[in-house]
Order: sequence, then structure tokens, then C-alpha cells
Amino acid sequence: MSDSQRVDLFVIGGGINGAGIARDAAGRGLSVILCEKDDLAQGTSSRSGKLVHGGLRYLEYYEFRLVREALIEREVLLNAAPHIIWPMRFVLPHSPDDRPAWLVRLGLFLYDHLGGRKKLPGTRTLDLLRSPEGAPIKDEYRRGFEYSDCWVDDARLVVLNALDAAHRGAQVLTRTACTSARREGGVWRIELRNTRNGATRVVTARTLVNAAGPWVADVIERVAGSHSTRKVRLVKGSHIVTPKFWDGPHSYLVQNHDKRVIFINPYEGDKALIGTTDIPWDGAPENVSIDETEVEYLLAAVNRYFKQPLRRQDVVQTFSGVRPLYDDGKGNPSAVTRDYVFDLDTSGGAPLLNVFGGKITTFRKLSEHALQHLRPTFPDMGKDWTATATLPGGEIENADVPQFIARLQREFVWLPRDLMLHYARTYGARTAQVIASASSVADLGRQFGPYFYEAEVRYLIAQEWAETPQDILTRRTKHGLHMSAEQTAAFGAWFDGLDRKSA
Repeated sequence: MSDSQRVDLFVIGGGINGAGIARDAAGRGLSVILCEKDDLAQGTSSRSGKLVHGGLRYLEYYEFRLVREALIEREVLLNAAPHIIWPMRFVLPHSPDDRPAWLVRLGLFLYDHLGGRKKLPGTRTLDLLRSPEGAPIKDEYRRGFEYSDCWVDDARLVVLNALDAAHRGAQVLTRTACTSARREGGVWRIELRNTRNGATRVVTARTLVNAAGPWVADVIERVAGSHSTRKVRLVKGSHIVTPKFWDGPHSYLVQNHDKRVIFINPYEGDKALIGTTDIPWDGAPENVSIDETEVEYLLAAVNRYFKQPLRRQDVVQTFSGVRPLYDDGKGNPSAVTRDYVFDLDTSGGAPLLNVFGGKITTFRKLSEHALQHLRPTFPDMGKDWTATATLPGGEIENADVPQFIARLQREFVWLPRDLMLHYARTYGARTAQVIASASSVADLGRQFGPYFYEAEVRYLIAQEWAETPQDILTRRTKHGLHMSAEQTAAFGAWFDGLDRKSA
């Protein structure tokens, strides 16, 4: 690639918004480069609550447009990537000490009807003393509600957008930092540095999109030498992972005394994902981590409702992310809008589009709106297109995953069912590419952990920009959660000795 390369659109940030914008732009016929200083989804976009949801509690803050947009997007995304996004039922035990039952029911009624729900079942009222969903709940909570939202593998959603962008002609540069961007002669002159070997290069672009998430202000001021009247507010959200402590595929949503709600979701089969917190964060986004008060807060919220108490030693993993919320001046971090805002600077002839805020559920709509803002610069680009398009692996007839899995079982009769389910739920219609020419489990190569074989590693290196063990164990997959320290170390040693060019 020559240093004189010129493109229509240069996107900074390999999180969900940057990948979504790059994909949308490439699909409209624009030439695109996306750069990410680390791995795809290494920041906020792999540290979410892993839900595609309307944001039930945002109704309390009168965020009706945001909730409606998010509710509509649930089913759009469900059709686009049914292998990594699927419906989930949420059980909400009612506590008379917090929001009154009539208010919760009204909120759920609005939630059912704001977004034109078609596929997902509606709300129902539960007698927790009689229903199986109430079995793990303390007897003092007699009434509950059950409603629908969706689960998503957040990091894979980012990767799939990047894959689709690349398929449509975009260049995706991971571990490549944008060190400077300056307007020269009506275009952006952009300096890049490869963080692996220090190599530098220069490209030019007609338009620059800053989708750096928590680093959005840093890009505006330090990289682009610009300024914006808009501000981003960093809020830390932390999660804990424990063994799963209830039967059934459903989740729980519990109210806390501080008006926050805590999600308790099935995770990776035998585990539970519990979160999140909302704490102002003033440090560097890359240094974020959970503190013990957050662990205690989450455990206390769960133990308020459930018969089986969770202890500190039950926590098997934690993770924290920094949410880059648009600063609307609200004092309470929980009340700060989850909506997104654009700041378009056209001074000097070369537009700079800064993206503030957003949430994983609305990334596609955010991307679409971003390109609409840029139409004056690119009047001949294609029309909106992503609302009906599938993501890589999502090309499953009628989005019917059970039927797709049954077909896989017939096609690969030698594949153990649990391994086949892992491939289907991770790669969808691309499962055959992962398996490649294998006709037996032995053909998949070395085994590193449960359902984790060499063939998958080689696919991830060749197709999905995986370069380190952590890229694979925590972002492209969640194998790391199911491996012992010895297995993880053995995999790391094998990976370090791998010839990547032949992988």
C-alpha cells in the first residue's frame, strides 16, 4: 500500500461505532480505511452487558425516541446476525420498596408497544411463589413480570461489521495508531504508526470520522488539532462472572435501592454475568478496572433477592469498561443520556465528524445517521442499505437457527453436538469455513481446551485479524473462561511459536 493512497473516508476507532460506520460507508461505494490502535473491540465494545435491548429504565428519563429506536433495532439486528443475537426472557421480581407495581407495568406496556414488536413475545405477570422462574427468588417477593430483550456477543458483533466492511472493499488496520491528522489542500493528511513494529505511513482522505469512543476528545484535540463545544462524560461500568445459580435459560433484572437495575444473565452455559455499575471515571480509559466496592455492590444487589447467597469467592472473573456518554449536564451518571450526538466540523473544506455517545443496540442506526450527515460531501454515494442486510455468518434462512443447526448436524455427522453448537453460535453460516476440509475431530488439529481446536485458531488468524492469545480467548471467543491456567499457558506457548504466515 503506497503512502500516497487517498480514500473518501478515514475512520478512527475499531469499536462498534467505527466498524459500523466503515461497513455502511463501504456498502455505499465509498473508499474507506478504518484504523484501530489496539485490537477490534478491545475497549468498551467488548465490555458491555452483552444485551441488545431497548433500555427499559431510560423510560423514566423520558428518552422515548432513544427507546423506540433501540426497540426497533432489536429485531433488525436479530435478523442480521441470528447466530450471535438471540431472544432472552427477563424476569423482574417486584419490590414494593422501590418503584410501584403500576409504574413498572406501565413501563413494560410502553416497552411492548413503542417499537412495533413483531418477533419477540410480550410481557406477562408472574406469581413468583408458583412459577418455576420464581423458585430461586426469596419468598418475600411474590409478584414479578417477564419481558423480552436480546442477548448479543458484543465483541463478535464488532468483528462481523469489520469483516463485512472489508468484504465491501474497506481496509481494516488493527494495531495502527493515528498519530496526526491535519487539513491540507482541502483533504486530511493522516499519519499512522504501526504499534507492532513502529513503521509509519501517510494517507489522505476527503473526510475524517472520529469514532474513538472514550478517546474521542483526545482525537479531537491531540490528533486533529481541533476543538468541539460538545463534551464526553466517562462512566465506568463493571461486571462480575459467577457460577450460574438458577435453572432455565431466562435472565433476571432486579431493582436496587438507588434506583439502578442490575442484570443477572446466563453466560457461557454454566455461568452468570452480573452488572452493571455506573461510576464517574476520570482516569485513562485503558486503565479502567473494577474495585472491591463495586463487587460488593453487585453481590448485595443479587443477595437482596435470591435465596442462595453469592460470596466473594464465587466471583470467577470481572471486567470493566468505560462508556463514553454524551455529557448532557446531568449530575447522576445513571441519568446521563445513552443517546448519540454528532459534531460535524466542515471548516477548512475537509469535514471532521465526531461521534459522541451511543450504545451497542443502536450502532447500526448511528452509522446510518453518520453517513446521512456526510451526504453533502458525497452526494453520489449509495442509499441507506443496512436495515435489511445480514452480517457475515448471519445468512441463515428465515433467521431460523434451530433449523440451521439441524442441517449442520446432518452435514457434519462426525462433529460432537456441543462442539457443533459452539461453531454454529459463534460463526453461523461460516462454520464450514472454520471446519475447512476436516472430516473427523482429529482433523481439527491440536485441542487446547473444551471445544477449542487448532482449526478455529487458524481461521481466526487468517480471517478475523486475531494476533494474540487474548484476541482469541477473550474477544473472538470466550474459550478463556473454560480453560485452566495450565491450558491457557500451553496455548500461549503454542501460539507464540506459530508461523502466522502459514496459519
